[in-house]
Amino acid sequence: MNPYLNELQPYPFEKLRKLFADIKYSGDASLINLSIGEPKSPTPAVIQEALAQHTAELAYYPKTQGMPELRQTIAQWLSQRFDLSPGSINPEHNILPVNGTREALFAIAQSLIDNSKTDAQVMLPNPFYQIYEGAAILAGAKPCYLDFSVINGQVPALDDVSEDSWRNTQLLYLCTPGNPTGEVLPQSVLLKLLDYAHRYDFVIVSDECYSEIYRQDDQPPAGLLAAARTYGDDRYQRCLAFYSLSKRSNAPGLRSGFVAGDAEIIKTYLRYRTYHGCSMSNTVQLASIAAWQDEAHVTANRQRYDQSFQRVQAALHPTTDISIPSAGFYLWLPTLIDDEEFAHALYSQHNVIVLPGKYLGREVAGHNPGAGHVRIALVASPEECQAAAIRINQFIQSLSV
Repeated sequence: MNPYLNELQPYPFEKLRKLFADIKYSGDASLINLSIGEPKSPTPAVIQEALAQHTAELAYYPKTQGMPELRQTIAQWLSQRFDLSPGSINPEHNILPVNGTREALFAIAQSLIDNSKTDAQVMLPNPFYQIYEGAAILAGAKPCYLDFSVINGQVPALDDVSEDSWRNTQLLYLCTPGNPTGEVLPQSVLLKLLDYAHRYDFVIVSDECYSEIYRQDDQPPAGLLAAARTYGDDRYQRCLAFYSLSKRSNAPGLRSGFVAGDAEIIKTYLRYRTYHGCSMSNTVQLASIAAWQDEAHVTANRQRYDQSFQRVQAALHPTTDISIPSAGFYLWLPTLIDDEEFAHALYSQHNVIVLPGKYLGREVAGHNPGAGHVRIALVASPEECQAAAIRINQFIQSLSV
């Protein structure tokens, strides 16, 4: 057995099941589960129709590199969305379709990490999406946790990292807009990270699967590729950005996304994935083309999440002064008590499930930056989210008393 498997921590939802093992809710309120970031809105008709039209393609083996038509569609979307230099994204060399970002974010570490070096290190944000940590450990690298809280556009933790730690870093995971906090890394921070990446020779892996869920239509979040262009690098050296249709298009079961960036790394990653055997079916690729070419359903999706945030903010306002994150669909709510205790009591008393923040962070120097918060995924309907917020407000009021 791979000895690194013993180093993996229990997944957050495994911890949650144990936390709730003794709960038998006896009230009459319906269950509202806001712990998992799985969109609950229907998958758009444009995707469903494309799937139905191309089932005959299931008779053929797909290519790991994907269809040229899909890569061309993705290149056009990227260039328009992030205002990239014309021709800088080559569909043949800078793009690789993947089966959703979760699998690809894990696999990229297995492809890139040189674990023959005993001091191999992967940096990741803290709190974080747990796949990053598991990917680092199973690749034979040591995870190094950074508090990426954005304060006045700066990330103080960067200046606290030692020279030796930067030198040992082979890969840096980012998530912007962030899971679980919803924070968006400003371009100034991305530019600073690019400086470090070029100085110390590591790869930046930017998980941007929430990039199309933002509050103001005229202020989309900055991305790593756009930052590279500002940096003056249209080759996107040491840069990989990951995108998905799961959140953007309410299609988590489609398992469709892509990675874009440095052509040399993409070439190596393609070789790895060819042996890994993870090509996307032709039917899904053709449905993905339809999804990436349609923005109407994405705009409607953003409006629905905006409505949920507005309703939740209004429902919580009497007891909790919260700020709506600029992107994503998570609410990172401070708790008056221990976050595990908060989640346990909220479920047992009000039948609402949220995720303790400490499950998404790791303790560094005696402090877990996820502690004292719960992550609330506003993925249900605006009406259900409002109903949950009303119950949460009642619960918080009872704590105050």
